[in-house]
Amino acid sequence: MDTKKNIESTAARLFYEQGYNSTGINQIIAEAGVAKASLYAHFPSKIDMLKKYLQNASESAMVGLRNVVEQKQTPPEKVLSIFDSLFTFSTETNFNGCQFLNIAAEIPQSNEDVLAIIQAHKNKIRQLFIEILEPIKKENVADELYILFEGALASSKVFKDKWTIKTTRRIVERLI
Repeated sequence: MDTKKNIESTAARLFYEQGYNSTGINQIIAEAGVAKASLYAHFPSKIDMLKKYLQNASESAMVGLRNVVEQKQTPPEKVLSIFDSLFTFSTETNFNGCQFLNIAAEIPQSNEDVLAIIQAHKNKIRQLFIEILEPIKKENVADELYILFEGALASSKVFKDKWTIKTTRRIVERLI
């Protein structure tokens, strides 16, 4: 693995596991096994690492969601597959909630660059619901589904239990 990718993956793991504010540059350097000069050659600041982490996470999440959706035939099946993938994500052994919501809770709202990345990602999910529902003329339900998705994601971290996602999925079945 090249140095930049090593730094990115180390920072991503640490930001997700322990949070942005609790992760120091020296810890990233130590765990990545790189020199301080190497880190700063690729990332001028910790916030630059955070932005790259969020951009990579967004790309990966959207590829994953689109792959899940493409395996289904009907719009209702596609919508439900998103909630099924949320359930799968929440059962991973290192599940610590939504990285975007976690970071949004940590950074000051005045950090418009980071907030813009988070908002762009969340809008992509919202747009995915709209795209799925357009063929059946139910795109007006997309915002409700998006809010349910976010609520299920946040509450699954709070309760450390899957009932929130299972309950949300049942609500979604009735909506679509």
